[in-house]
Amino acid sequence: MTLPAIVEEVGRHILFIRGCRVMLDSDLAKLYGVPTFRLNEQVKRNQRRFPEDFMLQLTHEEAEALRSQFAMLKTGGRGQHSKYRPYVFTEQGVAMLSAEAGEAKRAIVRFDAHAL
Repeated sequence: MTLPAIVEEVGRHILFIRGCRVMLDSDLAKLYGVPTFRLNEQVKRNQRRFPEDFMLQLTHEEAEALRSQFAMLKTGGRGQHSKYRPYVFTEQGVAMLSAEAGEAKRAIVRFDAHAL
């Protein structure tokens, strides 16, 4: 994937929530090539590196609004729906995740002013 394609892909996943540009944990996990629960597990292990201005957990209302807006839930089947409210990461949170990721992934996932 070329750099412009990567920037465009990242740009599609930037949301505006509570006045901040953020990315969902599930979108970041896909971009890093790891399961969402592993990404969140890594964050919990290093919780002091992720203060409130780096990441937030969506309220039930915000999560429901995103599910309905983006049809995040699959229909039918057991285990298709996340039982946890998703986390979102601000630009600083994404930078911290990148610092913890391997060299190859660092340049891929970053906010870009031109991506919006």
